[in-house]
Amino acid sequence: MKKIFFEIVVLFSLYFNSSAQTNFELDGQQSMLMTGKGPGQDATINPFEGEDCYVLIQNLGAELFSVRIQYKGEVVELTKVHPSQTKKIKLLMGQELYLDPEPRKNTRASIAYQKIE
Repeated sequence: MKKIFFEIVVLFSLYFNSSAQTNFELDGQQSMLMTGKGPGQDATINPFEGEDCYVLIQNLGAELFSVRIQYKGEVVELTKVHPSQTKKIKLLMGQELYLDPEPRKNTRASIAYQKIE
């Protein structure tokens, strides 16, 4: 009985640890740091933290927004994502990922990470 209870607890904890919010509302008044500051401070959980990976960013809204990649405070890459468009961007170890909506424009974005093969 204890073994079954333990297995159920493990399954639930794995389920909740593997699920993370991937859709975000961008309010048009501030940039949103998605990853790069560390556990508890990032808006998304990068399962490949500590190594290079790809980030897939989809614009779910009706307004354009920008993706900004920074390293040690310097902008490395700036990419525009149009409505209904998906961009695949290489995110190197130590880089920070920001989403920047257009001023006074609200939109939504989806973010996923992919291992570099």
